[in-house]
Amino acid sequence: MRLHGASKPRFPLLAPVTFVADERWSSRLSSLVKAVVFAGGEGARLLPYTSVLPKPLLPVGDRPVLEIIVAQLREAGITEIVLATGYLSSLIETYFGDGSNWGVHITYNREKRQLGTVGALPDVPGLDETFIMMNGDVLATPLYRELVEAHHRAGAAATIATKLQAVDVDYGVLRLGDPVGPLRTIEGIDEKPRYAWPVSMGIYAIEPRVIRLVEPGRRMDLPNLVERLIEEGETVAAYDHSGYWQDIGRLHDLEAAVQAFEGSADDFVGSARLDLEGSAADAAGAAGAARDAARASRSDPTPDP
Repeated sequence: MRLHGASKPRFPLLAPVTFVADERWSSRLSSLVKAVVFAGGEGARLLPYTSVLPKPLLPVGDRPVLEIIVAQLREAGITEIVLATGYLSSLIETYFGDGSNWGVHITYNREKRQLGTVGALPDVPGLDETFIMMNGDVLATPLYRELVEAHHRAGAAATIATKLQAVDVDYGVLRLGDPVGPLRTIEGIDEKPRYAWPVSMGIYAIEPRVIRLVEPGRRMDLPNLVERLIEEGETVAAYDHSGYWQDIGRLHDLEAAVQAFEGSADDFVGSARLDLEGSAADAAGAAGAARDAARASRSDPTPDP
């Protein structure tokens, strides 16, 4: 699917399908109770696409990115998933329902106002064991089992999945020295250098005791929580992911994710198969309901052609 060249893009809402587990993905996280997936952002940098669909429902290959995440979590043994929704929440809830089509149990935490990246955690019930917390708009090769195992071995309160991100600078970067009068000396120049830093992937393993540092009903972002944990003497660790990762924040990021997924889908969802036999009518009904919800969310009375 091309994501450019159309003046009025209309992404089709794909019908929910049932995944059949692959035995090669049988190593599961028996101690992991829940995953909390944040899916409530407005996706302003992906307008006009996100005026029709919430960002987690934008298609990557033949399915929404959030559906890929749900399938990966299920294959890792995580069958209790909380979707924290906000913007166009009715579309996400219509599409996924209770999660039974994917072999998981999905509940919803609906944010009435933006509480930041972690502010909604106190409102999520049942987070009494290690849990995954993540953004619903990232495409990555599976890492959940390895992330949690490393998290437990480190005894960390929170572990952040990281990826080395390279940034190319298109200019000569000066290395400045001591002042000389009103100026400064130049000690060297690096022409069009490339820098690399470990960045957060938006995927975390969290211990329940972390939630006590998040005040209910108050906005809080992850960097603030990390600083609080460090001040409290807690261990915050970094897990280096060796596989693929792409945050879907801008159009070129989405296009890159589509290319990566279509080039090697098995790397993301294993050889899980789409079991479509006998489900065509149900699938068509779900897609139609989602389209109706989209029109209602936009207050758009114009019927589809």
